[in-house]
Amino acid sequence: QAQLVESGGGLVQPGGSLRLSCAASGFTLGDYYIGWFRQAPGREREGVSCISSGDRGTYYADSVKGRFTVSRDNAKNMVYLQMNSLKPEDTAVYSCAAVLSTSIRVSSIQNMCTLDAGYYGMDYWGKGTLVTVPS
Repeated sequence: QAQLVESGGGLVQPGGSLRLSCAASGFTLGDYYIGWFRQAPGREREGVSCISSGDRGTYYADSVKGRFTVSRDNAKNMVYLQMNSLKPEDTAVYSCAAVLSTSIRVSSIQNMCTLDAGYYGMDYWGKGTLVTVPS
């Protein structure tokens, strides 16, 4: 059964760091774009960062550029999100998602991150991990 499982969330003080992990199973990770998304209470889900399957191209939302770094290890079926200089506004449930790189629903990693295809345009979603940065 294909699934994504996030880990690494927690409570961190402003200015601190966390590393989120997304473990894939049941499918070949290297064939998929992977995205990190977050949803804060009362707010819509937003794309944080996405990474392509082959050339390792990356996309970041303006709100996290220079602070977050996405990476992947296809051999280990893992994707990571290193989050530095965390702010209270980063508080949210962070989820990873996967979409086949040849999918007609998603034309690019930017397209994936802006959720043009919507929630159901992704092939797989994890359940999320909570990141809390108190003010």
